[in-house]
Amino acid sequence: MQTVTAHGAAVPALGFGVFRMSDAEVERVVPAALEAGFRHFDTAQIYQNEAALGRALQAAGARRDDLFLTTKVWVDNYSADAFAASVDESLDRLKVDQVDLLLLHWPADLVPIAEQIERLNAVQAAGKTRFIGVSNQNIAQMRESIERSAAPIVTNQVELHPYLPQHALTAAAKEAGVAVTAYYSMADGAVPKDEVLQRIGARYGKSAAQVGLRWLIQQGYVALSKTANPARAAENIAIFDFALDDADMAAIAALARPDGRLVSPAGLAPAWDA
Repeated sequence: MQTVTAHGAAVPALGFGVFRMSDAEVERVVPAALEAGFRHFDTAQIYQNEAALGRALQAAGARRDDLFLTTKVWVDNYSADAFAASVDESLDRLKVDQVDLLLLHWPADLVPIAEQIERLNAVQAAGKTRFIGVSNQNIAQMRESIERSAAPIVTNQVELHPYLPQHALTAAAKEAGVAVTAYYSMADGAVPKDEVLQRIGARYGKSAAQVGLRWLIQQGYVALSKTANPARAAENIAIFDFALDDADMAAIAALARPDGRLVSPAGLAPAWDA
């Protein structure tokens, strides 16, 4: 699989996310994801399924060196006395000594960015993660994180799909050498149903969902896919054997809309960039 590189990290361009998946779903689908070729798995403390992912990967006999594991520290654990302990708990649940990428999940508004970054740096220095990054930060917060961090900020993981292309933020990330990781790539089910994407996919023998993922990969982003259906894992990864042409990209660009954002929880989300 192709990778997206940033500050020494080579992140598999397509990841398998387990947001809103039960333990049973995770343990059922992860073996199929591995068989399909996924090696990049994305979870978070707040998903409450780190342990299920750890069990599933171990049971499937996945070699640790072949995996790229990402998890995220929840905002309730940003305090000085909770941050490092929460990371240790995540590692224990995932059955690893170190994750590949550790992210701050949301900026929230209770702990200053500077303190969040200081604690993130500390756990990396302690060997608990190879690389660090942020999630759901706006441009100003991302730039502050970069400025204050002793270690490179590898990625900003944000909502990104055809209805919310995030032009300003992605341009700022590119300028700073920060990879963009796209979550909610299916726009809560809207992408697979989109007639424009379905028509484009029909020309390539691909589904609208595959077109949506290809659109992200082709722009150089890391894309997170998700399915609880083992049979669909192979479909999600089959996006590296075709390329969208300029007309396709223009048609998809036209899907952007002012109200495209779907995820903006009060108390967690920042003031979004226009």
